[in-house]
Amino acid sequence: MFLGEYRHTLDEKGRVTVPARLREGLTSGLFLTRGHDTNLLLFPQEAWEALAARLELTPSASRERRIFTRWFFGGATEVYLDKLGRILVPAYLREYAEIDSEAIFVGSDDIIELWSPPRWHQELAQNREMLGDVLDDMAQKGV
Repeated sequence: MFLGEYRHTLDEKGRVTVPARLREGLTSGLFLTRGHDTNLLLFPQEAWEALAARLELTPSASRERRIFTRWFFGGATEVYLDKLGRILVPAYLREYAEIDSEAIFVGSDDIIELWSPPRWHQELAQNREMLGDVLDDMAQKGV
């Protein structure tokens, strides 16, 4: 399980150090793709394969599956930790997520989110406004 929030600087080549506490859960392949909220999602291989397996349960001709596949798989790239614990964030993904010189890593259960600092703070402010209703809804679901 990935937990916490960490701020790291990107170098001139677009590489960013994955926080050491998050690297502990990244022992196999990594996949980086567009997220739902103008952010990026970093999947360990196991979580990526689980997502693909769930997707296989939907009809391949469905419009929703095609859109989902284009968004997540079409925008994805396999990334690798270098000896310094960095990954390369391709320019097209940095542009999508509005990540320039810094990124905020957010542990999100079985995946890791990457955010530009301004977008992350905007997201937190929006989430704070909805938190009461979300907590009530989650309580009704038994969480």
